[in-house]
Amino acid sequence: MRKTLLLLLFSIFTIGITYAQESGKQITGKLLDAQTKEPLIGATVTIKGTTKAAAVSLDGSFKIKVPADGTTTLLFSYIGYVSKEQVVSESNLGTITLDPTSASVKEVVITANSSLAIDRRTPIAATSVGKVYIEEKGAGAEFPELLKAAPGVMTSKGGGGYGDSRVSIRGFSSNNVALLINGIPVNDVEAGKIYWNDWAGLADVTASMQVQRGLGASKVAVPSLGGTINITTRSTELEEGGTVSQSIGSYNSFKTVLSYATGLTSKGWASSFLLSRSTGDGYTPGLYYTGYSYFANISKVLSPSQTLSFNFMGASQNHGQRYTFNTINTYRTSPLGIRYNSDYGYLNGELYSAEQNYYNKPLASINHNWQINETSSLSTQVYASYGTGAARYLSGTNVNLTPGNSQGVPRTGDIYSPIDFDAITKANLANADGTASRYLLNSVNDHKQYGILSSYKKKLGDIDLLAGVDGRYYEGEHYNQIQDLLGGSYIIDTRINTATGPSGNINNPNAHIGNGGRFNNDYRYEIASEGVYLQGEYVKDDLSAFLSVAGNNTSNRRVDYFNYLNSDPNQTSKWVSFLGYQAKGGANYNIDSHSNIFANIGYIQRAPLVGSVFLNKKNDLNPNAKPEKLLSYELGYGFRSSMFSANVNLYRSSYKDRAKVTSSTTPNDDGTFDAINISGINELHQGVEVDAKLRPIKDVTLSGSLSVGDFHYTSNTGPAQVTSTSGKTTTQDALLLKGLKIGEFGTANTTAQTTAALGLDVQVLPQIKIGANYNYYARYYASYDPTKITTTQQTKAGDFTNYQLPNFSTVDLNIVYRFKFAGLDAAFIGNVYNLLNTEYVADGFETSLPTTAAGYNFVARTNNLGVWYGSPRTYTTTFKINF
Repeated sequence: MRKTLLLLLFSIFTIGITYAQESGKQITGKLLDAQTKEPLIGATVTIKGTTKAAAVSLDGSFKIKVPADGTTTLLFSYIGYVSKEQVVSESNLGTITLDPTSASVKEVVITANSSLAIDRRTPIAATSVGKVYIEEKGAGAEFPELLKAAPGVMTSKGGGGYGDSRVSIRGFSSNNVALLINGIPVNDVEAGKIYWNDWAGLADVTASMQVQRGLGASKVAVPSLGGTINITTRSTELEEGGTVSQSIGSYNSFKTVLSYATGLTSKGWASSFLLSRSTGDGYTPGLYYTGYSYFANISKVLSPSQTLSFNFMGASQNHGQRYTFNTINTYRTSPLGIRYNSDYGYLNGELYSAEQNYYNKPLASINHNWQINETSSLSTQVYASYGTGAARYLSGTNVNLTPGNSQGVPRTGDIYSPIDFDAITKANLANADGTASRYLLNSVNDHKQYGILSSYKKKLGDIDLLAGVDGRYYEGEHYNQIQDLLGGSYIIDTRINTATGPSGNINNPNAHIGNGGRFNNDYRYEIASEGVYLQGEYVKDDLSAFLSVAGNNTSNRRVDYFNYLNSDPNQTSKWVSFLGYQAKGGANYNIDSHSNIFANIGYIQRAPLVGSVFLNKKNDLNPNAKPEKLLSYELGYGFRSSMFSANVNLYRSSYKDRAKVTSSTTPNDDGTFDAINISGINELHQGVEVDAKLRPIKDVTLSGSLSVGDFHYTSNTGPAQVTSTSGKTTTQDALLLKGLKIGEFGTANTTAQTTAALGLDVQVLPQIKIGANYNYYARYYASYDPTKITTTQQTKAGDFTNYQLPNFSTVDLNIVYRFKFAGLDAAFIGNVYNLLNTEYVADGFETSLPTTAAGYNFVARTNNLGVWYGSPRTYTTTFKINF
């Protein structure tokens, strides 16, 4: 009996000790990326000085039990991020953020980017990727491809040239998608497009990318319509250090990156620099490239509340391009198969592309951030950009590059062989009068752009007020220039009879133009925009809401040096101005710790693009030019838990009075194309988007997305003006677009209306991670020439439907191994794109539309379809050292 009592007492004592050891305070909180505000899934929370740790869940939350008495310090760590320590003072630590390794806990802020959306607060649909994702998934990829897993986003390499990728969001092409770098708008001012080759290579200094679908949260007076891509570059580090990396990949691709940061001095100065060089052959012959990227930041801490920072960044590049679509049968019968390219050849024994692009667009900015007091702050950016470069291509008489064309260029062998530039030179030398029949032309686009963005923020209780100004000025010089007469001595810039339209230089008619001379056209666009915006945001407990209004005036002017005498006052047009405004608002409500709902609505009126304002290659005003309008609304639901998170969005956007300047699809004898000015285009973009993440166990994360859209034209257009290269303008019937799926005009590309993505990331070992990504595209339609769908040209127009391209999917794979090398942090990263080497049509264009019932035969349309195949399997390996 005594033994039994002793055993019972011992058991109770042991249980008590065990309970005492296990008891304590439970600490909770959330761990997020400091820049993207995304959860750091799988990050480690450790009690300092012990081995006890907890992992961060899908929603960023964590729970860990600490001793009840005594001071406890928690250590937060995640691969690729700066670790942080925090002393436990309360049971709920709230939100804790970690900075990527490119920044430090006490970083010098380059700019306060107020245009970023915050999860479960900003009522818009957004997807963010951080520096670690970019580093692990992005080697060898271009900026748009980093976003292809986001719902509603479609990317393509286009013709395959370096930096020629494109992106569309919810069926809106890049001229309706804003690109902001540190809050600065960098789209092409004239066409609205995003030219990614201007920023190729800057992924190495990108701290985060966020794509906002729909109205977005950007604080600029001139908004985007389809979505916004926010790129935030890294901040200047507190401590000295740098990185060296070398990438090697398919088709002789090489990339070398060197970065260095001085650290913050005792006098408050800090600077960081990056240089990179990229070269390669491209995945089809003739797509060779050389690119240099540069980034510099010099910052000064003026006081505990003020910083001043100077930024300078850009990418200088020269690359071969591919413009010509070829038929599926051409690819099947050519020796190179899907890698065939009809647009390159040899000149003096060297590989030479018939189409090239060279450009350099440095962006400089001075940023001042001032925390005036606890409730107010002022952020100001002054920026300037100077772009120089051109599209270079073969021009002249009979320059059709389609293989086998009787009016085509000479080739070195059969119809699939390279272009024989030496034969062109020989033919020019044989011309008795010394003229060049074919030559290389530079279509030059030099520009100067200046701007200021300044925002004042004031906190009034639970309301944040934001007011700002957005001023911009742009000059763009455009002219044709002879690059190389290929053995000829000159061309004659003939002044066409004014009865049929102007062409050439009226101030120097019938001029003999040699290498470097300007011909055909020479003009300048000037665009000025002044805008203001005001936003109020209410945040209290589980409710957040905002209301934003903005107004701007956009003025356009054209100066024409060729079509008006220098003495003619009409050589410079009058300023043509359009008023624009926007009003948008939304609210988010966090139902509980797991669920939230949001809604937004907005109306935008935006000035037409400058190319739609003037006609006839002259200063003639387009009477049909009017502001474009967008009405958009959206409803969303989000769910967050430790294991599973998901978002569902429903949206509808009505886009009216769109104007478009495009080109004809049939080239003239000199290789140029007629310009077509179309107005009165009305569209509807609507759909549903779903994205989700699942973390069944600690080291495994599954992700996925699905987007089903309906993008179509809601009416026929107004009359279209067709301007020949000689300057003669004719008016044709309205385009019969009503009910057709939306496609870009001419040879520009369309977007898949159903997309899906799956992702898997596995932390195999603490140092090794493996990832795989699957992307699927369906209901993808070929582009076409809409100017052929009129009552006079399309005899069976009512029967025309979009040609649907085959559905396709691709799989990408990456592996990351992090280790110590000579005592330094190092990483080996391997990426394989299109792992299964899938052959798929990435872009298609109907070169001729059917005009009879027989022409609607599917086989006949397929045989006439011009396509570009997607990239075959490629790989990139990267070795990186941090010092």
